[in-house]
Amino acid sequence: MIKIIIILSIFCSQVYAGSFKLEKLVDGFNKPWSLSFINKENVLVTEKSGDINFVNLNKKKIEKIEHNLDVLEDGQGGLLDILYKDNIVFVSYSENRSNGMSSTSVARAYLNKTKLNFKNIFRAEPPINSGYHFGSRLEIKNKHLYITAGERGEGMIAQDFTKHPGSIIRINMDGSIPDDNPKFTKNKNWLPEIFQIGVRNPQGMSLSPFDGKIYITNHGARGGDWFGTVNTGENYGWKILGWGGTNYSGIKIGPKWKPGFTKAIKYWVPSIAVSAMTIYKGKTFQEWNGDALITSLKDQSLRKIEFDKSKFISEKIIFKGNIGRIRDIKIHASGDLYLLSDQGGLWRMYK
Repeated sequence: MIKIIIILSIFCSQVYAGSFKLEKLVDGFNKPWSLSFINKENVLVTEKSGDINFVNLNKKKIEKIEHNLDVLEDGQGGLLDILYKDNIVFVSYSENRSNGMSSTSVARAYLNKTKLNFKNIFRAEPPINSGYHFGSRLEIKNKHLYITAGERGEGMIAQDFTKHPGSIIRINMDGSIPDDNPKFTKNKNWLPEIFQIGVRNPQGMSLSPFDGKIYITNHGARGGDWFGTVNTGENYGWKILGWGGTNYSGIKIGPKWKPGFTKAIKYWVPSIAVSAMTIYKGKTFQEWNGDALITSLKDQSLRKIEFDKSKFISEKIIFKGNIGRIRDIKIHASGDLYLLSDQGGLWRMYK
């Protein structure tokens, strides 16, 4: 069922001294995970269960697109991120590698509203029998595709540069490997696709139009969520570092940070279960230009982080609990914000 619900104005005076409007454009998605604009009127939306939806925003019409992906929905895994660029659709997903084994895989296809014929361009090796921590966010910078590959609940695998899980991946958009990746410049023992290691479960990633850097959000364990930058050949330290969190058993993991490892811009202890993010640039909320907008699952909040290079300045909660667990956030060409809720709604945020 498709519903159109307009909430005229929501004032969050306790957390944000401003006003905005939230409008639920489309409802009824089954565990939606990601959205990507094709143009001003049309958007692609993934559902974790495996469906890809073509949505017309003006008509509020949803059409399913057939595809050939072998998706294994297992725990946190399924059909995950989607990214449209120049008539090409990129997706990340937990690929069924047989006998319960799966990997964070990435495929591409030319846009077709009837059927998408995907071809894999990356598979995180080795495949693992786990439903945890796929990461799986995608971003493009300078004709390179960046991929977050979670550590699948395997902890110290994130320090093993001969395995993909627990790292940031950088490949060309056809799946080939850039000749200036760390393996060819500073870290000769690394797998050629690996750009950075030591992450746990990064589910947010965004290219800043202001400084050209890529920023990510990462889930900690019990505490230790963070927001930081992607840096060539560096190491965020998981599971040597705990980023302020502890194991679920209550045992301390390690120090928050120590020299020799990449330091995040902002940490959250206790965890808010950070999910998607974007660096805002637009007309609707001009006062936020250059700030990071970060969504959360457990906390069900949208947060604004003001920062200068690697220095954290301030954090404001824009709203909390209004639309449930927030899975994705994207900026429309108009400057309005579009958000996906785990509860199945596609929301527009505007003034």
